[in-house]
Amino acid sequence: MKLGVVVLAAGLGTRMRSATPKVLHRIAGRPLVGWVLAALEGVDPVHTVVVVGHGADDVTAVLPDGVATAVQERQLGTGHAASVGLNALDAACDTVLLLCGDTPLLRAELITELVGMHAGSGRAVTMVSADLDDAGAYGRVLRDGAGEVTGVVEAQDATPGQLAITEINAGIFVFDRAALAAALGQVGSKNAQGEMYLPDTLPLVGGPIGALRSADPDVVAGVNTRVDLAACEAAIQARLREELMLAGVTMPDPSGVYVDHDVTVGQDTVLLPGVHLRSGTTVGEGCTIGPDCVLEGCAVGDGASVTAAHAFSSEIGPAAQVGPFAYLRPGTRLAESGKIGTFVETKNARIGRKAKVPHLSYMGDVEIGEGSNIGAGNITANYDGFRKHATRIGARVKTGSDCVFVAPVTLGDDVMTGAGSIITDDVPDGALGIARARQAVIEGFTAKAVAKAKAANDSGGH
Repeated sequence: MKLGVVVLAAGLGTRMRSATPKVLHRIAGRPLVGWVLAALEGVDPVHTVVVVGHGADDVTAVLPDGVATAVQERQLGTGHAASVGLNALDAACDTVLLLCGDTPLLRAELITELVGMHAGSGRAVTMVSADLDDAGAYGRVLRDGAGEVTGVVEAQDATPGQLAITEINAGIFVFDRAALAAALGQVGSKNAQGEMYLPDTLPLVGGPIGALRSADPDVVAGVNTRVDLAACEAAIQARLREELMLAGVTMPDPSGVYVDHDVTVGQDTVLLPGVHLRSGTTVGEGCTIGPDCVLEGCAVGDGASVTAAHAFSSEIGPAAQVGPFAYLRPGTRLAESGKIGTFVETKNARIGRKAKVPHLSYMGDVEIGEGSNIGAGNITANYDGFRKHATRIGARVKTGSDCVFVAPVTLGDDVMTGAGSIITDDVPDGALGIARARQAVIEGFTAKAVAKAKAANDSGGH
């Protein structure tokens, strides 16, 4: 058996009320169609085709390498979409797995079981069904007196008796390719929707219809509205959190933690409420993250602590500390045991081992050496209105409070700067840089000022 896959993803999704094609709405950082394709990991298809329509270019752009597309110019129903996909499928594929692109809860285990069941059955088609307390708009599975599947009736075309059936069509099928192609040639559109229904091929393929009755109805849940999208997000988040906790991650309140599909977290790390770990983020072992953090595209080393911070495309080294109320913009690299503290913003900043930017500072386009301590209220003035310039601060530097470093400028190792200085020239190793007006003290100034003001007021009153 050589398996091909056709994923139906051409619809706009009118009930989503969105300009974005339905299959591009994201759950845990991955588009809906991406979750469906991820469920193929256990079956290794020869060729996969995604049938696209609305927003075809945008959908194509998110597909993995090696996945082909076929354009359904007019959306004439699932049967028509299947025909479009089948025509684009590699000729070597003699068996076809058909999936819908809006079923993100689909599990790889179910697909593997379905394909295996079909392979040994000799049947022309095997489908997935599930029992729902409220079958709603799903098609109902019809069975004969012996319990064999005879077909599917769509809810819009069902009789009251058929609507009472709780077994529904999950929209997941494995077909013998030749049988499917022949059946699609016979399917009409005389129904409530005026469309070609894929399930109408079932009684046309010849022989008995196999059915894998899923014990978990969630895996076949589709997304048609934003309400459905939120429900599927909750289900996937619950799965992802469970996987992390079983791998040794602590979450005192799991419901307050949100992770994207590709996030990794090491054992003995604690994720506190309000933590959002977005795509591309890796967290090491023994870390404490949160409360109230957003990390996207970040690498966090073992033993680090991040509290009430937002970080994007940044590196946080082992045993480093970030926050609270810190903002790490792209290009920030905080080395081992370093610190980015309260109300600090960094951008394209390399902060060395055991170096500290404790509070109330902006460090942009800067390199800070090992063991340096940046005083409160320091700023790198890195932009001249046209170009960005770099500041280089050596090792073991101690800067005073409220200093501005006007880039490009370099401070050598073991430098100190006086509080309130505006540093515009390089400071050599071991020197003190100080740039401020000399303080003047005027004795008796307050009494003289009060007397002058009183005299002026008295004069104005006559």
